[in-house]
Amino acid sequence: MIWQIPDSPKAVLFLAHGCNGRAVNFWDRSSKCPKCIGLPEERLLVLHALTRKFAVLTISSSRRCWTLREERVIVKDIIQWWVERHKFEKLPLVALGASSGGYFVSALATNLRFSSVALMIAEGMFDQMDIPEDYPPTLFVHMPKDSYRQRKIGEYMEVLRNKGIDVAEVECMEFPLSRNFLADRVPGLEQAVSGKLFELFRDKGFIDENGYMRNDGRATHWKEALRESKAIVLDKKLVLHVQEELNLAFAYHEMTSLQSEQIFKWFETHMS
Repeated sequence: MIWQIPDSPKAVLFLAHGCNGRAVNFWDRSSKCPKCIGLPEERLLVLHALTRKFAVLTISSSRRCWTLREERVIVKDIIQWWVERHKFEKLPLVALGASSGGYFVSALATNLRFSSVALMIAEGMFDQMDIPEDYPPTLFVHMPKDSYRQRKIGEYMEVLRNKGIDVAEVECMEFPLSRNFLADRVPGLEQAVSGKLFELFRDKGFIDENGYMRNDGRATHWKEALRESKAIVLDKKLVLHVQEELNLAFAYHEMTSLQSEQIFKWFETHMS
């Protein structure tokens, strides 16, 4: 568990990571959290939340991905214990889960009373569970390039609407890289290195003439090209950070903070 509480919090946000994620991804390394790694999108989600006076709680899954039986009960108990410990029982409780965390949050919402939830790059488990009529308002934050998931989200939105549950979606589209993009998104990555990486991606054909990624970052051999290059020195601690931003630019399946305004407005308009 890792958490942070702003002055005079107005709500509590539970964040659930995706497969291979951990609670330490959401905070920058500091004396209070020496093992934190602060991945770009995760850390920005937390910073946006704190700015808007949300107390933030994260929990690491016991395995690589979240499981939906015993672990769901354990996490429910942890959240309830933490809320009671800090005397936040009267504050609205909301949740955001990405990928595996999105499936987990969709199921956890049948065990805990959330004011609303946001499911990111995940369609949820709505075909495998009984959906109560008081299921929380649900926002789907997804990347339409993943056509299978987009289709399932459309189906589940209709199912939820038919039960009288408020639903909405936010579509996250691909965008081009620029020379400064990585430096702007990744703390500690210098502009000179960002520019050289952009040139490397262009020279190797990883991006097209307009700067768009040709493939998902995970399917792009940019790390091999970087090792072969003698002109670029990238801190090994920032490799995961760059990987995340390349995935984000391709917009198929990645955590994103770019839609934070829509996400937190959703939470804030469903707190009464």
